[in-house]
Amino acid sequence: MNIEEKINLSETRIFKAVFPNTTNHYDTLFGGTAMHLMDEVAFITATRFTRKRVVTVSSDRIDFSKPIPAGTIIELVGRVAHIGNTSLKVSVEIFIEEMYSFEREKAITGTFTFVAIDEHKKPVSVV
Repeated sequence: MNIEEKINLSETRIFKAVFPNTTNHYDTLFGGTAMHLMDEVAFITATRFTRKRVVTVSSDRIDFSKPIPAGTIIELVGRVAHIGNTSLKVSVEIFIEEMYSFEREKAITGTFTFVAIDEHKKPVSVV
């Protein structure tokens, strides 16, 4: 299997409903919750790509371009964006979907970097 096939097969999509227990005092998704979900999707994507133990080492940039209101559905999409020797970058996008219409728009983007490690927590090759 070539690298492009591995990238395509490791793409991860998760859907969540935005309930009141995940929102802030503005009735929109709490930023910390969004970052938690993004790191989780990025971790799953990195693991599916490498099939090795991986750990998050950084989040390069997270852009909150639209607030995510309570009562919407979000889709998180993780995709391998860059492959190094022992590390890889995963881009994550969050899309808002209205529950009762077909409207959909991108709300948040971010990039997370992972390092593959062995059982002694030493870096190993990602491929």
